[in-house]
Amino acid sequence: MINYELMFIIDPTLEDDKKDATVEAVKGIIETEGEIGNVDVWGMKKLAYPIQKKTEGYYVVVEFKAQPTLPAELDRRLKISDNVIRHMIINKDEK
Repeated sequence: MINYELMFIIDPTLEDDKKDATVEAVKGIIETEGEIGNVDVWGMKKLAYPIQKKTEGYYVVVEFKAQPTLPAELDRRLKISDNVIRHMIINKDEK
């Protein structure tokens, strides 16, 4: 299994329960084929530049271990999610 880190930014206009549901949904996708490590919710932060005319976002960082096929599926699902405005998946083992 390979170590990965996922950072995603949730739409700040969502209610708190929908933000929590989005985090749980992402964790559920990862748990289908991998193991979740540390989940770090940074909360509301100012964005470096506006995204979809928003200047703030709700940041979440998830460390996980998974097979090489999971990041592609996770990327696909996050791209079509209306709640996630940006995401990045990093392979921590690659040098």
